[in-house]
Amino acid sequence: MAKQTKKAPARRKSTTSRAKSAAKAKDPVGMSVVPDTLSFSQEFDTYPAGKYTHEELGLNEDQVIAMYRNMLLQRRFEERAAQMYGKQKIAGFLHLYIGQEAISTGTATAMKIGTDSLITAYRDHGHALALGMSANEGMAEMFGKIGGCSKGKGGSMHFFDKENRMFGGHGIVGAHVPVGVGMAFAHKYKEDGGAAIAFYGDGAAGQGAIHEAANLMSIYELPAILVVENNQYAMGTAVHRAFGQTEFSHWAASYGVRGAVADGMDVFSVIKAMQDALAEARDNKPTMMEIRTYRYRGHSMSDPQKYRTKEELDAKKNEDPILRLKAYLLDRNVTDEKTLDAIDEDVKEEVMASVEFAENSPAPDLDTIYDDVYDSRDYPYLA
Repeated sequence: MAKQTKKAPARRKSTTSRAKSAAKAKDPVGMSVVPDTLSFSQEFDTYPAGKYTHEELGLNEDQVIAMYRNMLLQRRFEERAAQMYGKQKIAGFLHLYIGQEAISTGTATAMKIGTDSLITAYRDHGHALALGMSANEGMAEMFGKIGGCSKGKGGSMHFFDKENRMFGGHGIVGAHVPVGVGMAFAHKYKEDGGAAIAFYGDGAAGQGAIHEAANLMSIYELPAILVVENNQYAMGTAVHRAFGQTEFSHWAASYGVRGAVADGMDVFSVIKAMQDALAEARDNKPTMMEIRTYRYRGHSMSDPQKYRTKEELDAKKNEDPILRLKAYLLDRNVTDEKTLDAIDEDVKEEVMASVEFAENSPAPDLDTIYDDVYDSRDYPYLA
């Protein structure tokens, strides 16, 4: 029986070791025998909120303030994007990241940006901004302008940043996770010291492609981290209505890999979880991780949110990751209220400037419609 422990996280081996599993795999005769008894035990690393300080994680005060600014940038960016969508400046789908900013910021803080790779689904703006994409590139992309990160061709769901190794933004539920495992394979093949992190939502957790990818990363011992951002609802379906096993970290036991669960409303919890997972990945030991969070807006802009009560939403707002970090900064005298207010004003100006940039950026020329889509320049197969 798998058990979950709340002991302090430490890198440990499953009680069913990979060496034993490999030995059994080489003995087809032995594997065909049904034993008299069969049992299994595995410990899972847990990262609860309020457990870690920035000093324990090797961060200085300036870094923590920068993290706060980035989380606030994501929040103000999303709020302005929602406003622009209402004004019909942004078309198509728009999936906001409001409430989940600690995950993107904590992950980026733990990563070697430019060496490690990251891929995610359509709720991608936060990850892009956390990794260093400018608000200008992001907003222009949603406006469908040439100054956007994907030259106006991808929109909200297809942010892409080659320099910072963010490989999407993908609109097909779960389909990007095998790509993430493929990137991990490339890191191992090239021996470049990088790891690949693939994010997906709780609604995608039931997609078969994710489980195939998890199996492959285990077999090939890849530097991969598969992360389910469990924001409690897949579109309008609560997790407990969709899955028999709602402890997503336990799914790791099925693939013989490390399992972990972190609190996505506490940026320090995410940082510690990712630091440990990345250390394991660099030793070619993959992880399946669940990060528990909550989205404060609907699944997309058309979502009436009738599946949850106002009381539930209000109660969850007390766990706001930005307010949590703000309280931490003030309680520890890292900075003061005046400085934080100034940061907020600066962020608001940056986001407003991104709207102006997007408005003024030209639309892509029609003759560039196939650029960056097909490798061939003459497109003979389109004639």
